Amino acid sequence: MDLQYLQDKNGDTTAVVVPIKQWRKLTERFGDIEELPKWQKDMLDERLEFLRNHPDKMISMEEFQKELDRDDEL
Repeated sequence: MDLQYLQDKNGDTTAVVVPIKQWRKLTERFGDIEELPKWQKDMLDERLEFLRNHPDKMISMEEFQKELDRDDEL
């Protein structure tokens, strides 16, 4: 996935730009992801906390893209 990271003057990443073709693929797969219901936000918070505590369980963005591509082949 060809993401672009935007940084502030301190070099801290403040945003990510997703190419529109890839954004459309994500929204087709996951639906309207612009606004999540509270229960989904809570679930994401729990998963992020888990990953903070278990970074060895995290996969790279490249591996995630490979998984998306494999799903498209099905």
